[in-house]
Amino acid sequence: MILELADIRIQPGRQADFDAAIQRGVETVISQAKGFFGYKVNKGVESPERYLLMIWWETLENHTVDFRESPAFAEWRAIVGPFFAQPPQVEHFTLLAKSAEPR
Repeated sequence: MILELADIRIQPGRQADFDAAIQRGVETVISQAKGFFGYKVNKGVESPERYLLMIWWETLENHTVDFRESPAFAEWRAIVGPFFAQPPQVEHFTLLAKSAEPR
C-alpha cells in the first residue's frame, strides 16, 4: 500500500469553500479511481490555509499513471485547483511502523 501525501496551500479567506470542494472532489472523483483505498484530510491550526491530503493507493502506479494520466485528474483539478495559492507538494510513502488507532 502507498500513501500519497499532498501538502496544499490555498488562498487566504477561502477555507470554507475549499473544505467543501476538497471533500466533494475526493468523494466523487478520486474515490472512483483504480486502486483507491481511502483518504483523510487534515486542516492546519496555526496555518489555516494549509491542508494535508492523505490518499491510500494499492500501488504507486494507481496514482501516478492510472489516475494522473486519466480524464478524472483534470476533473479533480477543476474542482480544487482554483483555490490553490501554489502547486501542491506531493510525495509518496510506504508504512514503516504504526501504533493503535487514536481514540
